[in-house]
Amino acid sequence: MPQYAFRIVNVFAETPLGGNPLAVFEDATGIDDATMQALALQFNLSETTFILPSARATARVRIFTPTFEMPFAGHPTLGTAQVVDGLSNCGGKLTLEMQAGLIPVSLADNLWTLAAGRPSTRAPQAARAELAQALGLNEVDIGATPLWVDTGSNQLVIPLTSPEAVRRCLPDAALMEHYCKNGPRVLAYVWASDGEGQAQVRFFFNKHGGVVEDPGTGSACANLGGYLLATGHKGPLAWTLRQGDQVGRPCVLQLTLDADGAIRVGGRVVEIGRGHIQLP
Repeated sequence: MPQYAFRIVNVFAETPLGGNPLAVFEDATGIDDATMQALALQFNLSETTFILPSARATARVRIFTPTFEMPFAGHPTLGTAQVVDGLSNCGGKLTLEMQAGLIPVSLADNLWTLAAGRPSTRAPQAARAELAQALGLNEVDIGATPLWVDTGSNQLVIPLTSPEAVRRCLPDAALMEHYCKNGPRVLAYVWASDGEGQAQVRFFFNKHGGVVEDPGTGSACANLGGYLLATGHKGPLAWTLRQGDQVGRPCVLQLTLDADGAIRVGGRVVEIGRGHIQLP
């Protein structure tokens, strides 16, 4: 029976057991779509990635949550980049082919950084009071205008008035379903700056009738960059984002806007284990 090697890495991790965990299959050649989806459910992490050969990039990568495939996600991109770099000896500079397109990734000072796509935005249909209610907040806790932002994954970005309001969020699954829905996905990304180049952020999504909080969300970090561009901020700009404390998985994400408007997301990746899956 064939065996497939995998690694477990923690992304945006400042300590070995911090960050957002990810399973990465080193060579998924021969694994069909249904089995990839079943393996993602077996690991039951927020995402599992599968590395494949590419004629256009260093490697092709497919990203699966336990229930569906994603065209792009930040922490799987960075975590998979470290594995590809180790397997292919790329010298810390590579390109990953994903459904969303070609994603350049590079390593400098032990920090993996990806270049995000150009953002598109649209206004939400829900009113500020409705979004506040969905988040378990008061309307006065909502800051500037919320926007749906897409730099590879479409997400609802909601600015709050203070880091304390971010920590106070207590989302309601039914109201999230009503006010924060994008096709089959229900999600909200909240953030507030402390005014000193740092921001407190949280990312919520619905799963099996309840609200789940993601420890560290690179795609949402990129979308925050898109939000800043859409609301008049200009680069160069560098922010440190803190996420995951409320779920016991502290994450540190680096967001930069270049002078030309390019959005970059960075974080550390720590490998904590390797193994093999045997398939019939």
